[in-house]
Amino acid sequence: MREAARGNGPVDKTATAPRADFTVDCAATLKRVYVFFVMEVATRYVHVLGATTNPDGARTTQQARNLLMDLGDRADDLRFLIRDRAGQFTASFDAVLSDAGIKVVKIPPRCPRANTHAERFVGTIRREVTDRLLIINEHHLRTVLNRYPAHYNHRRPHQALQLAPPRSDRPIAEQGYTSIRRRPVLGGLIDDYEPTAA
Repeated sequence: MREAARGNGPVDKTATAPRADFTVDCAATLKRVYVFFVMEVATRYVHVLGATTNPDGARTTQQARNLLMDLGDRADDLRFLIRDRAGQFTASFDAVLSDAGIKVVKIPPRCPRANTHAERFVGTIRREVTDRLLIINEHHLRTVLNRYPAHYNHRRPHQALQLAPPRSDRPIAEQGYTSIRRRPVLGGLIDDYEPTAA
């Protein structure tokens, strides 16, 4: 488990990688908004749990509870959660997860490579969304964060998954499909392509 947490060895397929310091600066309000998300490493499925201008221990603890409720029975499959050493991750945050049987692993200070899956997601959402879109306020960011993870989790291909999405919401293309239909996502910022019958 230690090697998986450092990123040097085989990845434990039951790990999750939380991150709370992914920030977006709002253009009109000039506020920094912190986004809290958790990624299931094996499937690359991302849960965006919230966004706030004031992350604190009580809020992240509640978001951990919300995550466990959202996961339901699937929470039993998770063995550990990799997190950074940010101040908003308090002992109560760790206790909520420990009570569910999930061991919390802290990455070493200033070692982003120890949480590479979370870092990769942050880079992806920055390149595909926030670098191309002027976020006006916290409400606008929440709207984007409600739409983009659905695309990321159900439509966007992932190399580690042989170009399949984490949990596809459409059938896999078959030989009889020869035509492709384009569907805009986030007002055309991203395009989604799906096969149509010939």
